[in-house]
Amino acid sequence: MTNIESLFKKPALPSSASASTKSSKKRKLAPSHDPVAAYKTAKLDNGSRSASAEDEHEEEAEPAPSSLPSDFFDTQEEDEDGGRFFGGGVTEKQVEILDFMDQQEKDEAPLETINAAWLRKKALGFEKKINKNAEMRGKFEDEPHKFMASEEELDTEIKTFSILSEHPELYDEFRKLGTLGSLVRLLAHENTDIAIDVVEVISELTDDEVEAEPEQWSALVDGMVEESLLEMLTQNLSRLNEGNEADRSGVYHTLSVFENLASQQSLAELVVKETNIFAWLLQRIQVRESPLSQNKQYSAELLAILLQTSQANRKKITELEGVDLFLQLLSPYRKRDPVKGGDEEEFVENIFDCITCVVDETEGKLKFVEAEGVELALIMLREGKMSKPRALRLLDHAITSAQDATVAMRVVEAAGLKTLFGMYMKKQDTPTTEHLLGIFASLLRLLPADSPARIRTLAKFVESDYAKIGRLLQIRSDYAGRLGKVERDIDAQKTKLDKEEREEMEEEWLSRRLDAGLYGVQITDLILAWLCAEDHGARKQIQTLLKEQKLGIEVVRKTLQESIILMGDDLDADQRETKDMMTTLIEFVV
Repeated sequence: MTNIESLFKKPALPSSASASTKSSKKRKLAPSHDPVAAYKTAKLDNGSRSASAEDEHEEEAEPAPSSLPSDFFDTQEEDEDGGRFFGGGVTEKQVEILDFMDQQEKDEAPLETINAAWLRKKALGFEKKINKNAEMRGKFEDEPHKFMASEEELDTEIKTFSILSEHPELYDEFRKLGTLGSLVRLLAHENTDIAIDVVEVISELTDDEVEAEPEQWSALVDGMVEESLLEMLTQNLSRLNEGNEADRSGVYHTLSVFENLASQQSLAELVVKETNIFAWLLQRIQVRESPLSQNKQYSAELLAILLQTSQANRKKITELEGVDLFLQLLSPYRKRDPVKGGDEEEFVENIFDCITCVVDETEGKLKFVEAEGVELALIMLREGKMSKPRALRLLDHAITSAQDATVAMRVVEAAGLKTLFGMYMKKQDTPTTEHLLGIFASLLRLLPADSPARIRTLAKFVESDYAKIGRLLQIRSDYAGRLGKVERDIDAQKTKLDKEEREEMEEEWLSRRLDAGLYGVQITDLILAWLCAEDHGARKQIQTLLKEQKLGIEVVRKTLQESIILMGDDLDADQRETKDMMTTLIEFVV
C-alpha cells in the first residue's frame, strides 16, 4: 500500500527567484542556499543551538511526549460499511491524520515581514554575535572548542543576510545602520569559513539578477568600497587554498564579486588601480591543470571582462607583459583543439578575447609584434581549426589603426598575403569574410606609398587577370542584394510615417541595414576606392564589372559619402583622420 506520509506530505517550498535565475546563468555554480531557506534555517538553529551550548554537560533530557494519539500507528480497522472503499471513502484513522496535519499548519509561525524594523532588529543581533565571538576568541584563544559555538552562531547569522537580495529597497538602510560595514570587515576574520560565507552573501547581494534600482545598487557597493572591500577580497585570495573544497568555492565566489563590480567601468578601473588583482589573475591562469578547473577558466573570463570594460585596464595589462603571456597560453592550440564543450574550450576563447582587447591599443599592437603574435596568428590560419576564426579576428583588430603600420608591415613580411588571399578566394561565412576585408582595407590604408609591401599587396589584386577584384565585386553583389531587400522594406515603411515618427525610427532602421550587410558594402567599396586611386587598370576592370551588374562607379562614391555622413561631427583624432581619408578617396572615384 502507498505510504500515508507520502500521500499527504506538503510539497517543498520553491527556490527563491534569485536562486533559480542564478543557477541558469552560464558558468555560475548552483547556490549553496537560497535566501529564504537560509533565513528559516537560521531561526530554527538559533532557537536550538543556544540551549545545546548551555546544557552540553547536563544529563540527556527525557524524550518529549508525542502529541500524536497513543494508538496512532495501530493497525486500522475496517469501518462498519465494509472498509475504506465504502461509505465516505475516508476512514476514522485517516480523518485523525488529516485533522492533526491541519492543526500543525495552523500552529506554524508565519515568516517575519522583511522591512526596515526587521533589519534594525537584525543588525542589533548581528553586532552582539560579532562581539560575543570576538570576546570568546580573546578569552579562549588556545581552546577553540570553547569559542566554536559562538562562531557557529555568527556563521549562521551571516548567511541570513542573503535574503536582502530579494529586498534591495533595504540596501541603503543596511549601509546606514553600519551593518554592511561590519559584514565586510568580517572578511578579515581568522576563520576563513566565516570570510567565505561573507563573500558568498556579497556575491548574491551584488548579482546582476537582483532587481535593484541603480541608486540602491550604488548605495550597497559604495558602502562596501568605503570599507576597503576591494583590498580585502584580493588579500583573501592569497590565504585560500584551492586544494580544499571550501576554499576553492571561496575563490570562485570572490571572482564572482569582482565580475559583478566590473559591470561599471569606474569600478572596473578602481579594482585594477587599487588592488593587485591583475597580478593574481595572470598567475592563476598559468597554473598547469589537467583537467582544466573551473576557477582557472573563470580567472580568464574575469580578465576578459576587466579588459573589455576599460582602456586604462588594457594599457595596464600591457605593462605587466600580459600580451606575451596570452600568446604563450594560446600557442599549444595552434594545431590542436581544446576539448569541445568544456572549461578548456571556454578558457581558450577567453584568452583570445583578452588579447584581442589589448591589441586595440597602440601599446598592445607593439607588444603583439614584439612577441611574434602575427606569426602565431598566421600559423593558426594555416593549420588551426577552433583557433582559426579567432586568430583572424585577432589579426583584424591588431592591424586596424589610423596611422600605425607596424602590424601591417609585419603581416606582409611574414608571408601573410598568401595565406589571407588564399582564404579570401574560397567561400567563407560572413564574419570570416568581413575580417578578411577589414585586413585588406587596413593594408591599403597603412602600408607606405611605393614601399615593397604595398606593391606586393596591390599585385595580389591585379594578378591572374584581376581575379581578386572579380571576387570582390561578387562579394559586394551578395551584400548589396541582401541590403537592398531591407532598404525597400524600410522605404515602404517610411511612406506610412510622418517626419517625427521617421526620426524616431532612424536608429532602428540603421541597425536593420547593418544586420543586412551595410558594413560589407561599405568595406568592399572602400577597398574598391583604394584600388581605383592606385591603379588605372584596376579602375577600368572595376568599371567593367560594375557595368555587368548594371551599376556605375558612382555607387562606390555614394557609399563613401554616406559613410562620412554616418560618422557625424563629434569625432576623435583617429575618426577625423578616417573621415579625411575617405573624403580624399572620393575624388578618385570618377
